[in-house]
Amino acid sequence: MTINEASERYRIPIEVLREYESWGLCGEVKRVMGAWQYDSRDLERLSMIMTLHDVGFSNGEVETYMRLLLSGRDTEQERMRMLNRLRDCAMDELHFKQKQLDRLDYLRYKIQQAAKQHG
Repeated sequence: MTINEASERYRIPIEVLREYESWGLCGEVKRVMGAWQYDSRDLERLSMIMTLHDVGFSNGEVETYMRLLLSGRDTEQERMRMLNRLRDCAMDELHFKQKQLDRLDYLRYKIQQAAKQHG
């Protein structure tokens, strides 16, 4: 499967595919008649890359994670640390957003109470 076919079929942006190729992580990718050919293992890796991007990893973090993943099972603890750090950040953001909602609801409540007193 060519880069354009992979991009269209799996809805992976060409930029992500090019990034993947540039990392040299695609040992299974072959150049055939001037075009990269993706096999099922490459597509599984690309799916993981898209997931990592979707959860908020930077390009550098994705590359680090993928290099660790391809290095084998002895990297599980480091990959777990990376995931835990991102999860902790996400939880902090959620808590901050919850505080914002609480404050917004308080302000709305105050307006509603004032309207009841004047209406």
